[in-house]
Amino acid sequence: MLSTPVYPLSNPKGVKLQCEMCQKTAYVMCSQCRVTYYCDVAHQEADWNGIHEKICQLLIPIRTAPTFLSSAKERKHNEEQMIQRQKHLINLTRIVAQKLLFEGKHEEAIPGALQSLRFANAVYGNTSAELVPSQLLLAEASIGLGQLDEAEDYLSQAHWTVMRTTECVTAIQYKLYRNLGLLYTAKCDNEKALWYFADDIYHATQVFGAADIRTAGGYFHMANVFYRMKKMDIADSLYSEVTNIWNTFLGELVETEIQKTLWKAGLSSPEPGTTIVDLEDVFDDAQEAEAVQVLHAIFDLRNQEYLPKQGKIGKIAETLAMLYFLFLDFKKAVEYAKLALEDSQLLLHNEKAIGSITRILEMAEKALSYPGGKGPSPYAWANSC
Repeated sequence: MLSTPVYPLSNPKGVKLQCEMCQKTAYVMCSQCRVTYYCDVAHQEADWNGIHEKICQLLIPIRTAPTFLSSAKERKHNEEQMIQRQKHLINLTRIVAQKLLFEGKHEEAIPGALQSLRFANAVYGNTSAELVPSQLLLAEASIGLGQLDEAEDYLSQAHWTVMRTTECVTAIQYKLYRNLGLLYTAKCDNEKALWYFADDIYHATQVFGAADIRTAGGYFHMANVFYRMKKMDIADSLYSEVTNIWNTFLGELVETEIQKTLWKAGLSSPEPGTTIVDLEDVFDDAQEAEAVQVLHAIFDLRNQEYLPKQGKIGKIAETLAMLYFLFLDFKKAVEYAKLALEDSQLLLHNEKAIGSITRILEMAEKALSYPGGKGPSPYAWANSC
């Protein structure tokens, strides 16, 4: 991170440079992009750690005045390019902010959420439903920081937009209800929290289905409330449902990655019409961070005395083994696969579970036998297992 001082009195007439974080007068400029300004180095550092490092160079064409364009066709093309760049930044900044929230880095998530809100406002206008996801990110960050009044303000703005616009879809509504549930969880109002999480699950199910990982988040937060209320039977059932959803999802990804390796090696052929999809297209950074947060939380709870272990600890351990297998972290994949094989209740008369876990364990151990513990290339060693 490099900075250059700027002096307000030397700015061209009518030009007021403002801090990216607080909108106060800027005295510092990012030396790398030279189009982003801050009131001090502390705010520059906060922005750099949160989002700017990832978008620094991407801001240059957006914030640099275009050269003179003589024809209407050129101007239209330039406008279309600008909108596409801004849309790309909306998506990127939201994913980064959501990932940081799942990692518990609420303060670091704020710069990315703010940037996504600014770009969404520039592209869609200040009354569009497209602003709601960014407002919800800011609300979730505020909840995590204990700033509940600010969170309520962001949620009120989002709720107002949802209620007044015809373009708002259920895919946005479930996120609103989930954040309202988180707000009332933070306020220790369990009844209201459960009510909103139920709305979250209903709307997510309408869009994605009951067994989708995006719906699983609602089950997870609802389970946490029941756990806090010491209603362990309900919490146990919901945690099991979350585990099963992630287990199925990750199992399919593992199988797909192995099949792709076999196709590339010429050892098998895909069915006619099969579309080969990259892992990052179906499992982005934010979802990866969510998986780590949710699955480890359930694993830790299963290891406490209040929830059943037999048959359950093995299932969550198997799910974590698949997750780390996809991350190419084979040491952890081996660790959790071995834990899963220790759960006799899970494995009792369950040949499918035994075969699945053993396969993960063997492939992960095979990968660890290569220098660097990564295999000769990602998944290439799977052919020999």
